[in-house]
Amino acid sequence: MGMGKILSAFDISCSGLSAERMRMNVIANNIANANATDTPEGGPYRREQVEFSAVLNELQNGGAKGISGSERLGGVKVKGIVKSQEPFSIQYMPGHPKADAKGFVNMPNVQVATEMVDLITASRSYEANLAVINSTKDMNTKALSLIGR
Repeated sequence: MGMGKILSAFDISCSGLSAERMRMNVIANNIANANATDTPEGGPYRREQVEFSAVLNELQNGGAKGISGSERLGGVKVKGIVKSQEPFSIQYMPGHPKADAKGFVNMPNVQVATEMVDLITASRSYEANLAVINSTKDMNTKALSLIGR
């Protein structure tokens, strides 16, 4: 594994760490707002989701035409945060300030159980990227110690 490959592995895994950290923050915000019936935009809170996109190396070897396979991989980035268009849940809560004339309230379209599953998968992805960084660092250290002999 050449030095360029080691740095590439670091960069790819660091991009994964950053993206998964953002995903965990968005999930935590969804959970925190699971009962928010009033937002600055008006109406209940809408669940947010992180949209990822692949990063491809375009600059090496004179542009994308000279790159193929794994050399073209560059990690992941957060493309944006999008609001879910799933319908709100409707709950019967007479006396709630946001209840309609029949006592029904539009509640956020956040399902805490779904958010917890997403949080676990984001956490495991974060840990996997961290493991790759640590393994790459260990290989780099061993290679440098062999060179130093």
